[in-house]
Amino acid sequence: MVEKPKLITNEGVRIDGRKPDELRPVRMEVGVLKNANGSALVEYGKTKVIAAVYGPREALPKAVQLPDRAVLRVRYHMAPFSTEEHKSPAPSRREIELSKVIREALESVIFVDQFPRASIDVFIEVLQADGGTRTAGLTAASLALADAGIPMRDLVAGVAVGKVDGVLVLDINELEDEYGEADMPFGYAAGVDEIVLLQLNGVLTPDEFKKAIELAKKGAEKIYAQMKETLHMKYLSTLES
Repeated sequence: MVEKPKLITNEGVRIDGRKPDELRPVRMEVGVLKNANGSALVEYGKTKVIAAVYGPREALPKAVQLPDRAVLRVRYHMAPFSTEEHKSPAPSRREIELSKVIREALESVIFVDQFPRASIDVFIEVLQADGGTRTAGLTAASLALADAGIPMRDLVAGVAVGKVDGVLVLDINELEDEYGEADMPFGYAAGVDEIVLLQLNGVLTPDEFKKAIELAKKGAEKIYAQMKETLHMKYLSTLES
């Protein structure tokens, strides 16, 4: 049996050198795929996710069309080389579940009623996994939708809060996810102050849950600000060229 590593030192430093309320280094880029209407690459530490958006376009087959709104289709997928152990390329039950969770989060901010009988297709591919893939995927998908010019009420920033060695920590990595006591993925539309994704694996007390929400909001607000700056810089460079 593998012994559980010490995830937080007596000085309150995490296994990767961060403080409990500190994000991993976050990198973002939009417009990374020429063949997509919108695309984004997002990195949370060693976790790397790319998202591509196609549409709005005619929904096919016609049987899936809705007369009053667009159909939003989301596929979250982990590449076979994204983890240390080779993963089957076939979609797993977890990937199907997360596709639905991310779709519902994005549907809450997209003006789907502006595109009747159309489809908006979002593909999220995890290139490298080190914890927080669904939240990084949500962030990447939101950026890619904005890059595609899809009208939305707000951007959505994803981040996870965990509980490790009895301490609440922001933006957990793979080891903290594996050996921690709780994991709370969180999606936040900071501009309109709406939580659009909230899950909890593990157990938190009511007081811990309240503090975890506050910690997640602060982390998501930092990511949200970086998302806006990334989009601003892209379109600023487009105007200059």
